[in-house]
Amino acid sequence: MNAHHHELYSHAIGTHGAVVAYGHYGRPVLAFPSEGGRAYDWQDNGMIGALSELLDAGRMKLYCVDSFDATSWSNQSIPLEERARHHARYESWIVDDVVPFIQHDAGGEIITTGISLGAFHAANFALKRADLFPLAICMSGNYDPSTWNGWGERGDAAYFNNPLDYVGQFEGDHLEWLRSRLSLLLVCGQGQWEDTTGSLESTKRLAGLLAEKGIRHELDLWGYDVPHDWQSWRAQIAHHLPRFC
Repeated sequence: MNAHHHELYSHAIGTHGAVVAYGHYGRPVLAFPSEGGRAYDWQDNGMIGALSELLDAGRMKLYCVDSFDATSWSNQSIPLEERARHHARYESWIVDDVVPFIQHDAGGEIITTGISLGAFHAANFALKRADLFPLAICMSGNYDPSTWNGWGERGDAAYFNNPLDYVGQFEGDHLEWLRSRLSLLLVCGQGQWEDTTGSLESTKRLAGLLAEKGIRHELDLWGYDVPHDWQSWRAQIAHHLPRFC
């Protein structure tokens, strides 16, 4: 599968980030790597191979991006609120630079997907910008940044990047619009590391909040032999994505 590498400059971050595109035609899918990951991680860990039939058939175009987690969520030397403020620059790069690039290249509505911390990104972007991302496919995510060794006083930046905080506050016209617009697919195994990473419990909690608010979602829990690892995510993405492309 040919990979097309693009470097997009972020004015917000002041640096370049990589976007690697796969496929020649079809529904655009924006894929986030695991914590601290790079744009080639999906390819290097067999995810592109798992999606080769969809890509070859022109049913989807996949866009894999760098994470900038090292300066935000993974930087445990700074308090959670500051990590969230650093994340805002990544959000700006995705929305202001990556999305227009994808829309120009492929058109159509963009699916977000991700694994581990990337699943948090996929869900958080869709919940905050359902106008751009009406569907998120999230695998083995922990959706509560306050549990990521978070410390310090917390303000608006941390709150508005914590789905387990803000989803419960959706109401009124905005909630009605989300109900008409957004769908989330939350996938998690029940095997090794899904408990110690907090992913299994967090996935169940987010599904419960979405159910309370009447937002379209599916909770798909795989077996006790399915670990928090690439072998699981290859099977899960190959199982689910054909329904949407």
